[in-house]
Order: sequence, then C-alpha cells, then structure tokens
Amino acid sequence: MSSRILIIDYGSQYTQLIARRVREARVYSEIHPPTRTAQWIRDWSPTGIILSGGPNSVYDAGAPTLDPAVLDIAPVLGVCYGMNLMVHVSGGDVTHAPEREYGRAEVTVAGGDPLFDGFDAGERFTAWMSHGDQVRALPAGFVPIARTTNAPIAAYRHQTRPLFGVQFHPEVAHTTRGTDIIANFLFRVCRADATWTSGAFIEEEVAKIRALVGDKRVICGLSGGVDSAVAATLVHRAIGDQLTCVFVDTGLLRLHEREQVERTFRAHLGIDLVTVDASRRFLDALAGVEDPEQKRKIIGHTFIDVFEDATEASARGAEFLVQGTLYPDVIESASPTGGPSVTIKTHHNVGGLKPEMKFKLIEPLRELFKDEVRNVGRELGLPEEMVGRHPFPGPGLAIRVLGAVTEDALAVLRRADAIYLEEIRAAGLYDEIWQAFAVLLPIRSVGVMGDFRTYENVVALRAVTSTDGMTADWFPFPHEALGRISNRIINEVRGVNRVAYDVSSKPPATIEWE
Repeated sequence: MSSRILIIDYGSQYTQLIARRVREARVYSEIHPPTRTAQWIRDWSPTGIILSGGPNSVYDAGAPTLDPAVLDIAPVLGVCYGMNLMVHVSGGDVTHAPEREYGRAEVTVAGGDPLFDGFDAGERFTAWMSHGDQVRALPAGFVPIARTTNAPIAAYRHQTRPLFGVQFHPEVAHTTRGTDIIANFLFRVCRADATWTSGAFIEEEVAKIRALVGDKRVICGLSGGVDSAVAATLVHRAIGDQLTCVFVDTGLLRLHEREQVERTFRAHLGIDLVTVDASRRFLDALAGVEDPEQKRKIIGHTFIDVFEDATEASARGAEFLVQGTLYPDVIESASPTGGPSVTIKTHHNVGGLKPEMKFKLIEPLRELFKDEVRNVGRELGLPEEMVGRHPFPGPGLAIRVLGAVTEDALAVLRRADAIYLEEIRAAGLYDEIWQAFAVLLPIRSVGVMGDFRTYENVVALRAVTSTDGMTADWFPFPHEALGRISNRIINEVRGVNRVAYDVSSKPPATIEWE
C-alpha cells in the first residue's frame, strides 16, 4: 500500500494547506473530522497523522478532543491546537499565554532532532503564529525542541515515541522553512514514500473506472471549465466510446468558447460530443431579471431541464453520470463543527437532477485539489489553453452583466472580455493572475468621440492574485498594459466609452461582482 497521511481537522483555516503541502511532497493525504474513532483510524492504516490547528482552547467545554489511543497508531505531528491537544490528553498543562502571538515570530531551534533535520543548533527562522494559549508543562517523556520569546515551548517531541508538536504553522508560506519541517516529518519520521503523482493517479483511477463501469454506457455534462473537461477526458481514457458528453450552449459563454470545446473534444480527443444550443431558452428565462441570486436560480433550473432533455435523447441507456466534484467539495461535507455542509450549486455539477433519472455517479476527481486537477489534465494531453484557463462561474456572463441580461449587453461584454484576456496573454501576464474578467456596469457615462458627445456603457476590469480563491488581492498591472487594454476596448467595442479597474481585495470585496 502506498504511503498516506491522515489529517484530522480541528477547524483551522489552514487545514487544506496542510493537505496541499503533504501532496506537494508527493505523499497522499486526506482530511477527516475529529469524530473518527481510534478503530476507524487504525483500519485506515495511516503512515502518519497530523493534528491541525483550530479556533478552540483545549480546556474549553465541548472543545473537540482526541482519543489518546490514536497516539499509538502512527507517528503524530500536532500543529497549534493539535500540539496543545496532544499535551492535554497526555496529562500535561495548557493555559492562556501571558502574551498572545499572531503573525510572524522568530523561532530558535535546539538542534539534534529529526523534525528539524538540516537545522543547526541555535538556528533561528521566521514562523507564522496564531495562538492565545501555550504549553505550560509537558507530560512525562516529552521534551522541548524549539522556543520563541513568548513561547518557551514552541515545539516538542517525545523522547521514545514518534510524537511531535509545533506551536506555529509550518504549512503557511510565511514560515520560511515550513516545507523542510513537513518533509522531515514525512520522510525522516514517518518514512513515507513519495509516490503520489499525476501519472500514478491516472493509472489507478482508470483501473477503478473500468472495473466499475464494465460494458455500460456513461454520460457527462461538459461546462467548458477545467474540472468537467479533465473528468471527461479521464473517463474517456478508461472506457473510450462508452462515454457520451453533452455540452449545453447557454448563450452566456465567452467569445468562441463553444467552438473551443467542440474542437478540443471532437477533433483533438475524439470524444463523442453532443452540443445543445439552448441560448434562446436561457435568454427568454432571464428576460428582465436583474437580481443576481434570481439569475443564478433561473440558470440552474434551466440547465437541469435542458440537460435532462438532452440525456433522454442522447444517453442511449447510460447508467452512469460523470461529475467534476473536487476534494474541497468533499471536505466541506465533513465540517469539524458539525454544521451544515455547503451546497454545491446545481448549475456547477448538475447535482439537482430529478429523482427519476437513476444515474450512478462517477466522480473521478473527488480526491484532488484544483492544481492537481490541472496537472492531471496536462498528463492526459489536454491543451494548455483549456487546462490553464482562469476560473469561470457556472452562470457564465449573466452574473457579469450587472442588470438585465440581453443579447446586446452580452455582445458588448463578450467582446470587451475577449480583448482584455487577449492583451493579458500578449503581455505574458495570464499565468501570473488567478482570475481576470470584464464586468458590464448598469450605468452610462458621458464621453466624447471625435466631435460627438456620447452617452454609453462603462466596463470594469477585475484581475486578482490568489492561491485558492478564498482570499485575493488585486493584480498590479503595469500602467502601459492597462492603458493599452482600455484604448482597445473603447476603440473596438461599440457602445463603450469608459473603462475602470477594480483595486479592491477579498475580503472585504468578493472576486466576482455579483
């Protein structure tokens, strides 16, 4: 069995980062809630266990806890709350810190410990702290191995058992040698194998799909986005002509998007593709609607109806439906606080199909993060223009037309957006940006073109940098590039006489405007 790391999620905002860092080291990891029993964990057979941080104090009533038996199953690394929890359940003392630590702190290493292999004794490095508690007294058998000015025990280990704790967050980029510490835990302590690769994943998943499907037929709803494209291509690698893909043209797509999807899947990959032009149906349903949430609901319901009509005509007895569910969607359904899971929008994954449609689901990407999906797509031979494309919302351009959605408004936005992305690519900036797009504002402004006064549309441009879309900052365009983009849009898109650039971050703003 390949190595795998179990991450127990105690509610930290950084838990997914831990999983990503482990996978970046080519070791498979999964996140699970603290309700997993010691027997479940023993049966899962982890190579190592990481206890995440969290917002609670270990001594609070009702705070999530840990069965001490887990500490005997595999090597354990506790991070922040996880570090304190290990001390708490082992008989040590955790209390309020005299001074809370949030942000950067200087950690001094004692030296001679496998968790800090490659560090010199007395070496100092910058780490990211986020805690209001600290370990006051270690349980028997534990010894300190690092300190900060405010935390005399910033890291510890057990003298004879593979148990380690760090008060800081090695998974965040602000911790300068965090990847070294995680690698030391994985390879020096757990003796894990670095075998988690895109090629290995594809080989294993193809075998699973073939065994599951047999000689049955499969249908997949393509959106034109990365997730559904990679999921469809992976399933096609496994079962070939047993797969039929349905692509719904909602009329809310970007310029030439339909042609790109048809070219890629039919000509390049040879996949059986059925295209349904439902643009009139969507535009009629959206007529006069300005509220963004109402737009989303209409688009979601209409998509389900169109997709169901299409599957009745083209499924040819299909028993399975492919969905591009990703690992973050799965994680959200296992909230460590027991709260309700986040609903995945129906227009993203056709999850709202009617009960009479008795498809069995195939979710080949449910173990992957977005960057891993992109790598799998590249390994499968999808073109970079599709694999590396920026995120695009399920409702399409409808939520980037602020106000009523009309054919004229869509045409203006579609052309402005295409010029924007074209200039970003020409400047070599596309891959530096997480997401870039144009928005058509529901206002008009006065302008002058030649000798004439104009009263026309305003386009806002948005470009952000991010790692996961949870937080984002506006992209600092060179002034020349912004000027060139603005000039082209105003000169080439009839009906636009003003361009603005959005310089708000997330939070407090969101990435999309609606």
